[in-house]
Amino acid sequence: MAVVKHTEEEVKLLARLMRAEAEGDGNLGMLMVGNVGVNRVRADCLDFQPITSIQKMVFQSPGGFEATQKGYFYQAARQKEIDLARKVIKGNRYHPASNSLWFFRPAGSCPAQWYNQWNSGRFKAHCFFKPTVQNCPSVY
Repeated sequence: MAVVKHTEEEVKLLARLMRAEAEGDGNLGMLMVGNVGVNRVRADCLDFQPITSIQKMVFQSPGGFEATQKGYFYQAARQKEIDLARKVIKGNRYHPASNSLWFFRPAGSCPAQWYNQWNSGRFKAHCFFKPTVQNCPSVY
């Protein structure tokens, strides 16, 4: 059962985002990016209150993803990414992105906090950050 409403086009849109943001980090890295995306749709808090669909999440501006903001969101989703997107839409979570709303790729080590959000861990190139339960209970 899905944890967010979606259309088939939105599954492909999420899959494209996962590929664009984390293809170099392999399947698990793409799943974690998918977690962040699904969490943003589920979140009724912080910068994500108006984000009520996968499409709105993918194209959020400002505050959205580099892939859509900086123009490298052009590759089609392959079946592999579509299958991965379906997993996170069904609610599968992957640490350290389980409850994260943000990630970024630092030049060095991950900071303890990023925009007042706590680091939940690193996977390959990306650091993940989550809100507190008090600030955003809908992602827990």
